[in-house]
Amino acid sequence: MITLLSQDIHLFPSTFPTNPLQLMTMENQSSMSEFLLLGFPIWPEQQGVFFTLFLGMYLITVLGNLLIILLIRLDSCLHTPMYFFLSHLALTDITFSSVTVPKMLMIMQTKHKSIPYAGCLSQTYFFILLADLDSFLITSMAYDRYVAICHPLHYTTIMSQSVCVKLVLGSWVIACACALLHTLLLAGLSFCADNTIPYFFCDLAALLKLSCSDTSLNQLVIFTAGLTAIMLPFVCILVSYGHIGATILRVPSAKGICKALSTCGSHLSVVTLYYGAIIGVYFLPSSNSTDASNIIASVMYTVVTPMLNPFIYSLRNKDMKGALRKLLSKRTYSSN
Repeated sequence: MITLLSQDIHLFPSTFPTNPLQLMTMENQSSMSEFLLLGFPIWPEQQGVFFTLFLGMYLITVLGNLLIILLIRLDSCLHTPMYFFLSHLALTDITFSSVTVPKMLMIMQTKHKSIPYAGCLSQTYFFILLADLDSFLITSMAYDRYVAICHPLHYTTIMSQSVCVKLVLGSWVIACACALLHTLLLAGLSFCADNTIPYFFCDLAALLKLSCSDTSLNQLVIFTAGLTAIMLPFVCILVSYGHIGATILRVPSAKGICKALSTCGSHLSVVTLYYGAIIGVYFLPSSNSTDASNIIASVMYTVVTPMLNPFIYSLRNKDMKGALRKLLSKRTYSSN
C-alpha cells in the first residue's frame, strides 16, 4: 500500500504536495471560514462619534425612503411612471444600505470584525445586485424625464404601464445575472492565510486581491459587466439630460431655464456622485488609489447617495410635498 501511495505521489506531484509548507497553504486555502473587516481607519476614541453619525444617516435613509413609498402608495395622484420608478428606487436604496451599514455599525459597537465566508459571499452578491439595480432604475427615471420633456405628446403611449413594468423586470433580471456571475466566479477562487479586508464590507475587488488563484477571468467579467451595468447607464443618463437641457433652452423663458437647472442640476449632482465613486473604485487603475480613498468613495455610493435620494428626487418635488400635506392633514383631522 505504501508502495502504491509513493507511486501516486510521483505520478501526480502537483496534486499531492509533500512539502509541509505546501500542505499548510492547501489547508489555509480549503479551511478559510471567515474574513476580517477592518472598517474605518479611525482612533478608538472616535468610534462613538462615527457610530452616531452613520446610525443617523442610516435612519434618515430608511425613514426617508419609507416615507416616499408610503406617499406614492397612498396618493393616487402619484400613480405615474415617474413615481413608479421612484418607489422601486426607494425600496432598493433601503435594501442597499441595509446590506452594509448594519454590519459596519455592529463592528464599531462590538469590535467583533469577523464575517463568515458564506456571509461574505452573500453580502457580495446582494451588494452587486442592488448596486446594479440602483443604476438601472436611475437610468429608467432619466429616460422617463426625457420622454416627458422632449416628447410630451407621446408620453402616455411610450411610457405605458406595461413598458414601465418591463423596464423594472429587465433591471432585476440583468442585475441578478451580473451579481450571480460575479459570486459564482468568486466562490471558485482559493484564498490564502491572509483574510483581512481593509473595508467595512466584503468588497469584490478587495476579495480578489486576497485570492491565491488566477483572477484574470474575474477582472475581465468586472470590466465587461461593469460596462453593461455602470458605464452604459451612466452614458444614457448624460445623453438624456443633455437632450432635456437642449429642449428647455430652445424655449426663450427664464423660468424654464431656472427649472431645468434646478431639476436636472440636482439630479445630475447625485448621479455624478454615485457613478463617479463607483468608477473611481472599480475602473481606475489601483495604483492611483489608496485604501482610505476607496473607503471614502465607497461611503459616498453606499451611504450618502441613498440618504440624499429622498431629498433630491422627492422632498424638493411639489407633488410629493402636496401628498405629504394631505397625509398630515388627514392624520390631524382624524386625531381631532
